[in-house]
Amino acid sequence: MNPAPSQPVDRPVVLVTGAARRLGREIALTLAAGGWQVAVHYRSSATDAMKTVADCARMSGVSSDFYADLADEAAVRGLLPRVVAHFGRVDAVVNNASTFEHDTASSFGFASLDKHLRSNTGAAIVLAQALHAHVASRNASGAVVNMLDQKLWNQNPDFFSYTLSKAALEAAGTMLALALAPLVRVVGVAPGLTLSSHLLSDEQFEARHKLSPLGRSSTSADVAATVKFALENASMTGTTLLVDGGQHLMKFERDFSLM
Repeated sequence: MNPAPSQPVDRPVVLVTGAARRLGREIALTLAAGGWQVAVHYRSSATDAMKTVADCARMSGVSSDFYADLADEAAVRGLLPRVVAHFGRVDAVVNNASTFEHDTASSFGFASLDKHLRSNTGAAIVLAQALHAHVASRNASGAVVNMLDQKLWNQNPDFFSYTLSKAALEAAGTMLALALAPLVRVVGVAPGLTLSSHLLSDEQFEARHKLSPLGRSSTSADVAATVKFALENASMTGTTLLVDGGQHLMKFERDFSLM
C-alpha cells in the first residue's frame, strides 16, 4: 500500500472494489481523471492493482491499493475503515468486484449460491452500511454504485447462482436507497456484454457485441462514464441505469459465452 499523503487533499474519495483489472480498472481511471482520489481494492491481482494505483495517482495525485477477500465478512467490515484511515474520508463506494462461476439449475448447490451471495451481494451491502455510518459521523453525504447485469432484465438459465446474487443485489439497492436516505444514494449500473473472456474468441465476441438494437453493446468507457454520472448526480437514487445498447430488450436463450 502506498504511504498516506503528506498533506490532506480536498477531493472526494471513492473505493472501487475489483479495481485492479478489466472494467474495475477503467472505472478507477475514469474517476481519477475526473478528480476523485481512488482506493483500489483487489483480491488476487496485486501487481495489476499497483499499476492501476500508479496510473490513477498520475491523474488525481493520490491513490492507494487495499487487499481484502470479499467472501470474508470480517475483512469486508475492516475495508472501509482502512480506506478512511489512509485518506481521512470516503465519499463513495463502487461495488464492482464479482464472482462469476458457471452453474445451472441442474448443478446448483448451496455452496455455489453461498459463494456468490457472499462476495456479490453481502459485501456490497456491508460496504454501503459502513459508508452510511462514516458519512453520518462526518455530517456529510455519500453514494454507492452497485454493478449489476443486463441479464436480470433478459434472463436465461446459465450462471444460475451468479444471476441470483445479482438479482438479490438489485433488490438490496432499492431497500438500501430507502434505508440510507438522505445521507447515502444508491444506484445500480447494468452493463451488457462489455469485455471478452477466455470463453469467447475475438470473432465470437465481436459478433455477440453487435447483438443489440443499437448494433453495439456497452464499452468499458461507456460503463465507467455512467458510474461517474451516477456518483455525481445528487438527485439519483433507488434506480438502475442499463448501459447495454438495448440488449436487455432482446431475448437470448443462453448466456453470451455459451451461445
